[in-house]
Amino acid sequence: MAGPYPPQYGAGPVGPPPPHPGPPASYPHNPVAPPPYPGLLPPPIPYPKRSRWRGILAALLVIAVLAAGVVTTALVMRSDDDSTNSETLTTAAAQAAIQDYLDALQRGDVEKIARHTLCGLFDAVKEKKSDLALADLSSDAFRKQFASADVTAVDKMVFSSPYQAQVLFTMRVTPAGSRTQPPPKVQEQAVAQVLAQDNQVLVCSYLLRAGAQY
Repeated sequence: MAGPYPPQYGAGPVGPPPPHPGPPASYPHNPVAPPPYPGLLPPPIPYPKRSRWRGILAALLVIAVLAAGVVTTALVMRSDDDSTNSETLTTAAAQAAIQDYLDALQRGDVEKIARHTLCGLFDAVKEKKSDLALADLSSDAFRKQFASADVTAVDKMVFSSPYQAQVLFTMRVTPAGSRTQPPPKVQEQAVAQVLAQDNQVLVCSYLLRAGAQY
C-alpha cells in the first residue's frame, strides 16, 4: 500500500488515546448496588428462651436413677447376707461336706461321689453311666493313696458368693500300703470347690496339693 501510514496505524507502538474532553468523572463509591428487597422485610423470628426448669428436671431424673440403683444393690446385698438362708455356706458345713465326700471315696460309694461332683445336676442328668464310671475311677485312685482321711481343719475359705467357695483344708491321712505298725498318720492339704444348694453342701471338685508325695 503506497503512501504514509495513518496516524493511528504508525510503524511504532500506538500511544495512549487523547484525554476525554471535559472535567474528569468521579469514581463511584459503590459501583455494584444490591437490588432493593421486594416488599417489607419479614419480622424477626423469636427464639424460645432456655428454661432453667428443664435443666433442673434433667438433674433430678439422673439423681433418681442413681438412687434406684443404690437401693437395688443394697437389697441384693441384704438378701445375700441374710443369715436365715439355710443354703448359706459356713465353715462347719463345708468341713462336714468335705468329710462326707472323702468317706464316699474311701467306701467306693460311686453314686454319692457323682452326686457331689455333678454339683447339683445329678437328679436332672438322664444318662449317668459315664459319671458313675468316673466316680469309680476317682475312688480307686483315692484308695491307692490313702487308707483313711479325716478333715482336721478348714484353713481358708474364699467366697465367690454366699453359696459357693473355694476351701483350703487340712486332713490327717494314713498312706495306703504302709508296712509300718502302726501305720503313720501325716497331715496333707487339699483344695475343694463347694456349693450350697437345695439344703445340702456339695463338693464339686477336690484336688490334693502338689506337695503330697503320692
